[in-house]
Amino acid sequence: MAVAEQADRGDITAGEEAQVEREGRAIAGERQTLFSDAVIAIAITLLALELPVPEGTTSSALWHAAVADRAEYLAFGISFLVIWARWSGHHRVFRYVTGFDSRLGALNSFWLFLQVVVPFAAKVIGGEGAVPARFGFYALIQAASSITFGLMVLHIRRAGLYRRAAPAEVLKFGLLRSWILAFAFLVSIPLFLVSSYSWIAWIAIPVAAEVVLRLRSRHS
Repeated sequence: MAVAEQADRGDITAGEEAQVEREGRAIAGERQTLFSDAVIAIAITLLALELPVPEGTTSSALWHAAVADRAEYLAFGISFLVIWARWSGHHRVFRYVTGFDSRLGALNSFWLFLQVVVPFAAKVIGGEGAVPARFGFYALIQAASSITFGLMVLHIRRAGLYRRAAPAEVLKFGLLRSWILAFAFLVSIPLFLVSSYSWIAWIAIPVAAEVVLRLRSRHS
């Protein structure tokens, strides 16, 4: 008879009860991961739905309308890359997670909330004027997302919620990538007081760091 059926019937030993607990956490982990994937898919869909549609009766008018909305298209491109990077990092780590506890569930829920806010934040930076405030808000959302994910990885390590066969660099590099992304977004906030092109730091710093991490991984 399956352990779960024994648990329902009530005649279960302490060891079997621990196994039921482990199985329950594993199932909860799988459901949370699937739910996370669905939320990320919705966030990316919302990004596309917010894109302005160029209008015009001639090719020239249509082109000019598209150029006028270039800031919003750029915001979409950046946000798509950011959300994709978030999902990719989440997938790399959570494929080795064996279960969820209440703290990890809370952190993951807040992280998902921040992903859903990204389409709104992208709409904010697609506007005009007040560059430091608009881009600072976007950077703050992204920094909070990176820090939250870093806290998730730390908790997964400390609570032992991962497969022992997981490659050591998965959690290590997942944590490093989170801190690097948080740094890139946080450092850009004061820079927007000087230049509206400070958003380049959002891409340049993580890309440079990724190259370094990959080189270290190959030579380790």
